[in-house]
Amino acid sequence: MTLSVLTLVRNRQAHLDQLIAGLDRSVAAPAELIIIDMSDRPISTPKAGFPIRIERLPGERLPLAAARNRSAALAQGEQLLFLDVDCIPAAATCGVVAGLLEAEDVVACPKVLYLLSGAARAAWTEADLDQAGVAHPVRRFPAQGARIEINPGLLWSLAFGMRRSTFFAVGGFDEAFVGYGAEDTDLGFRVAKAGVPMVFTGDGAVYHQHHDAYDPPLQHFAALVANARTFHHRWGVWPMDGWLADMRAMGLIDWTSDDLRVLRPPTAEELAAAKRPSSAVF
Repeated sequence: MTLSVLTLVRNRQAHLDQLIAGLDRSVAAPAELIIIDMSDRPISTPKAGFPIRIERLPGERLPLAAARNRSAALAQGEQLLFLDVDCIPAAATCGVVAGLLEAEDVVACPKVLYLLSGAARAAWTEADLDQAGVAHPVRRFPAQGARIEINPGLLWSLAFGMRRSTFFAVGGFDEAFVGYGAEDTDLGFRVAKAGVPMVFTGDGAVYHQHHDAYDPPLQHFAALVANARTFHHRWGVWPMDGWLADMRAMGLIDWTSDDLRVLRPPTAEELAAAKRPSSAVF
C-alpha cells in the first residue's frame, strides 16, 4: 500500500512550508502530498522529495468537509493521512501510520504535541519540537506503541489516517457540515458505528504550530450553531458542548437538551475578548 498525505490551506503559507519540511525529512516518504488551496492568492510550494499536487478551491466560505473529500478523491494512495496545515509530522510519522493501516483496518491517530509561538523556527530540529511540545490534556496517547480509543468524539481531524477504501465506505466527511465545527466528530461517530477501531499511537508525533486562536471560536459562530444543530439532529447528542455552554453563558444562544436558538451574534468586543494570548498553547 502507498500513503497519500492530504492537507487544506487558507492563507497560511509559512505553516504549509513547515509541514512540507517535516514530510521531506520522513524516513518513509509519502507517495504524494495533495493540497486543497482555499487561499485568497495561490500558494507556492518548495521543492520536495515527493510529488505535490495542488487544486484551487477559492471563495469566502470554508467548506472543510467538501475540501477534505476532494483531497481524498484526488489521492492515488491506498492509505490517506489527513494533516491540518499547521501540523509538522515527525520523521517516523508517515511510516508509523502506514504500518498501522497495513496491519489492520483502523483509524490511526498519531500523538499531537502543541507548540508555543516561535517554537517551529526555520532551523528547528525534531528534538527541539519534542522538548517544546505539550500534549493536550483531553487526548491521552501512550508513551510507546498503540492503544484502542473508544470515544469517537476524540477523532480530531488535525491528524489521522485511514485506508482510502474505508474512508469512502463510511461516506467520507458529511458535506452537510459547512464551515468549522463537528464534521470530524460526525466522522468519528460513523466510523465507530461501522465497527472500525480508532487507534492512538505514541510512536509517531505531529507538532501543532502556534497560530491565533479563540475560545470559544466566535469567529465561526454561525457555522458552529448550524453544525451543532445538524449533529444533534443526526445523533441525538450535542457536540462541542463546552463551547455551546460558553456561548450560552455569554447570552448568545438559548441552549437546552433539545433545542439551540440564537439570541444575538457576538459583538466585536466579545470576539476580541475571546482571543487567546500568544503565550497560550491551546
